[in-house]
Amino acid sequence: MTSISRKMAQFALSLTYDQIPEPARKEAKRFMLDSVGCALAAVDNEDMKQAFEYIQMLGGHEHASIIGHGTKTNLGNAALMNALLIRAMDYNDIYWKQDPSHPSDIIPAALAPAEYRGLDGKEFLVGVLIAYELEMRLCLAATPGVREVGWHHASLTQFVSPLVAARMFGLTEDQTVAACGISGSSHFTLGGVVAGHLTNMKNTADPMATEAGVRAAMLASTGYSGPVELFEGKEGVFEVIRNVSWDSDKMLDGLGKKFLITECGYKAFPTEALTHQPITAVMQAMSEHGIDPHKISEILVETTTRGADILSDPSKYEPRTKETADHSLPYCIAVAATKGNVLPSDFEEAALTDPFVWEMLGKIKVVANAEIDAMFPGVKRAIITITTTDGVAYTKQADFAKGRAESPLSDDELIGKFRSNASHVMSEQRMDKIVDATFKMDELSDINAYVRLLTRDR
Repeated sequence: MTSISRKMAQFALSLTYDQIPEPARKEAKRFMLDSVGCALAAVDNEDMKQAFEYIQMLGGHEHASIIGHGTKTNLGNAALMNALLIRAMDYNDIYWKQDPSHPSDIIPAALAPAEYRGLDGKEFLVGVLIAYELEMRLCLAATPGVREVGWHHASLTQFVSPLVAARMFGLTEDQTVAACGISGSSHFTLGGVVAGHLTNMKNTADPMATEAGVRAAMLASTGYSGPVELFEGKEGVFEVIRNVSWDSDKMLDGLGKKFLITECGYKAFPTEALTHQPITAVMQAMSEHGIDPHKISEILVETTTRGADILSDPSKYEPRTKETADHSLPYCIAVAATKGNVLPSDFEEAALTDPFVWEMLGKIKVVANAEIDAMFPGVKRAIITITTTDGVAYTKQADFAKGRAESPLSDDELIGKFRSNASHVMSEQRMDKIVDATFKMDELSDINAYVRLLTRDR
C-alpha cells in the first residue's frame, strides 16, 4: 500500500497553479502580504536582533535573503530567520479546529528555495498553497488535537515543511518522501514552550520546525533516506501518540480538489488566539455602553478551562516579558479595557509597566465555563461581565473574533494592517510597491524581484 507520507508527497509534487481556484490563489497572496508585514514589524525587536546575531555568527553560503535586512545567508538559516520574523509578534495567521497552527510560519520553507532557484511567482504560490493545505489538514486529523495532550503544533509543521521545500527544490518523489521522514521523525516539540512562564522559545519552536524541513529536503536531495511509513508504520506517529484518535482520511481526502486556505484566519490583535474573543467582547462592551475604565470595579471573563489555566496562571498576572504578556489573558483584557485596543506597542518594554494597566490587572477574574468547554474547539466563545463602581454590570458574548473566516478582514483592512506594521522601516513608496507586487505575484517571472523589495529603506 502507498504510505500516507508518499500520498502527501505526490500531492505536493503534482499540484499546478491552474488547479488552484481563484479564491485560494487570492488568499495565498493576502497571507503573503500579512506575513511580510508581521516580519517587518519585528525587525527591530530585541529578540530578533539576538536571532540575527546568531545567524551572522553561523555564516555560510549566501543562498537566500532575510526579510527587512536584505542580508543573505544559507537556505536553512534564511528559512529559520524569516520564520522567526513572521512569528515574533504573534500577529500572523491562525487556524484552529482540533489543533491550533500558524501556516504562514512555513512560507519561508517555500521562499528561500524559490529565491535560490529563481522560480517564478506562480510556482512560489503553489508552495504557499501546499503549506496551508497540508498544515490545516493535519490540524483536523487528531481528536482531540495533539496540543490537548501536551504536544506543540510545531510537531505538525515538521511533516509539512519538508514537503514544501522539496517541491521548491524540484526533488523526486522518493526524495520527497525521504525528506518528510527525516524531518518528521526528529522534531517533535513539547507543549511546555507555551505553558507557564514563557520564554523566547514560544515563538521559536515552529520556525525551527520550518528550518528542519528545509534542511531535511536538502539532505534528501543527496540520496539520504528517511522513514517511509512515518505515520502508520511501526512506532510511527499513530502508534506513539496514541492518546488521540487519528483520522487519515482528513489528511488525504480531496487533496488537490478542495483547498482549505480560505478558512484560515488573520489576527486583528498581536496576541495568543484564545485571547481574541474576550478582547473583542470587552472592546464592544466598552464602546456600546461608554464605560469609563476608571470606574470599573471588576471584569469577569468566562472562557475555556485552557484559557483559565494556561493563559491565566499566576505568572500571567505579573507579565514582565512580551512572551508572557501576549499569552496573558488578564494582561490583554486590562490593555483592551484601559486603552480601547490591543496593539504591538502594548508589548514593548515601557508599556509592560503601565501603572493603569497593572491597576486593572487586579480587577480581572478569569473562570472556566463548562458550557464553553463543551463547544470547544468548534466555537471558542468568551463571555465577559464588566461591573462598574456604581454596581451596574454589562455582559457581552463573542464567538468569533475579527479576522476569522466568519468575520474576515477586507483587502483595505489587510493593507492597513500591513502599512501599520511596515511603516517604521519603509517609505510609502516601498510599501506601495510591495502591496502591488504581492497582489500581482503570479505575474512575476522571477521571485528574486519581489524579495529585493522586502528590504527596509529607512
